[in-house]
Amino acid sequence: MLGVTITASAQASSLRVQLPFDIRSINPGVNRDHNTDGVVLHMVEGLVAYGEDALPKPLLAEKVEISGDGKTYSFTLRQGVKFHNGASLSSEDVLWSWNRYMDPKTDWRCLSEFDGRGTVKVESVTAPDTRTVVFTLDKPSALFLTSLARTDCAMTGILHKDSVKADGSFDKPIGTGPFKLGEWKRGEYIKLERFADYASLPGKIDGLTGAKRPLVDELRFVIIPDSATAKAALTRGDVDVVPDVANADIAELKKSDKVSLSVVSSMGLVGLIIQTRDPVMGNVKLRRAIAAAIDTDELVGAVTDGIGKPNQSIVPALSAYHGPVEQQGVKYDPAAAKKLLAEAGYKGEKIVMLANKRYSQSFDSAVIAQQMLKAAGINIEIEVLEWATQLDRYNKGNYQIQAFPYSGRLDPSLSFESMTGPKDKQPRKLWDDPQVQALLEKSMVVAGKAERQAIFDELHKRFIADVPMVMLYNGTVGGAFSKRVKGYTSSPTSLPRLWEVSVDG
Repeated sequence: MLGVTITASAQASSLRVQLPFDIRSINPGVNRDHNTDGVVLHMVEGLVAYGEDALPKPLLAEKVEISGDGKTYSFTLRQGVKFHNGASLSSEDVLWSWNRYMDPKTDWRCLSEFDGRGTVKVESVTAPDTRTVVFTLDKPSALFLTSLARTDCAMTGILHKDSVKADGSFDKPIGTGPFKLGEWKRGEYIKLERFADYASLPGKIDGLTGAKRPLVDELRFVIIPDSATAKAALTRGDVDVVPDVANADIAELKKSDKVSLSVVSSMGLVGLIIQTRDPVMGNVKLRRAIAAAIDTDELVGAVTDGIGKPNQSIVPALSAYHGPVEQQGVKYDPAAAKKLLAEAGYKGEKIVMLANKRYSQSFDSAVIAQQMLKAAGINIEIEVLEWATQLDRYNKGNYQIQAFPYSGRLDPSLSFESMTGPKDKQPRKLWDDPQVQALLEKSMVVAGKAERQAIFDELHKRFIADVPMVMLYNGTVGGAFSKRVKGYTSSPTSLPRLWEVSVDG
């Protein structure tokens, strides 16, 4: 599987892509943010990557074999893969990259996921031959491959040793990705160049793996912070792609004959989180009444301009683990809500819901939910805070109820972990139940999909019954692009994917 052949129609072509902010660095997984990841992951690749269904799948690895005890992972590398400097990928490059990541001086974001502070400790990494790399863990982990593939970890991207200078300091990423670094003009643009010898997987695009051919000669990420300016630049033809546009802008851009759209569901979570230790909110029947009083279909339709779909499960709708059980939830039933309120002994006590205006969909959810809850006889008052203040209240557990967005986690264990745990040690946690915690911990160890599915099904049933959160919907990602752009599709991670994309003219 050697370098791809680019057709004449794609020669000397440039794709201009809007970025809302400048990137933080070009050092994979170091001094990064989501915006930075969107650029860097066009240059570097890992052994595995997330597929469209959020499951980790081979990328630089041809195959992955797991030992019977779940503690040994053997990766067989693909043949014909080259780095941007022309060197061939080998197991020694994987070892060099891993040792660099595990050096605390590198300051890799995901060091704690693998050094024993997280769910697993990598005890050794060896290279029996040039195409084989063996990772040995201290215990079985269902999340090892998921953690390797994390986008905020830069996919644990494999680099050539020439990526660092003689003194060990980082120079530039010499990876295996479809594009290589051209020029970074800070505050203005980042230019990436087509890697002519890129070895693409066959088939179709699949998340961050699958087919990834570079079909343009140059990617130019242009920094345009203001969304209105970016939209105007797109309609004028000054940029070709705006990867993430607001729902209101999507409705407007649909009417344009100069722009196409790609809208997909994301893995993010939007809902109403509840402090179960609050004297009022601690009553489970009151929490169930709140859930029954919210018409999720109507709320989600209004908040997302008809784009989003309700999902009452912590397991995102796109997940391979979102099955028939996860599709079940609390039905909108005002009469049942009033009956539960009476059984709860609710006397109209004021309940304060925190919200912010930084995340407009979350704020709109609060306003619409307030109206629905008041109609059921629940006295809700909204207190609008700056996002930093609301986040501080969340971290301290100092609230009754909040309209709150969670960023996407690509494995259900991580979604549940973000809100499950002992409140005494971690006040930000929503759901403090030892039985739930035991189930969650088991889901992080067992590797079989059927067994994990059964655990997530049970967790969902308990989540709906206990109501530590009224889950509303997953976010949406809408990308807008010029009519001359062919092949662009939005990603559930909201990161731009500019491989397998071409331009006319």
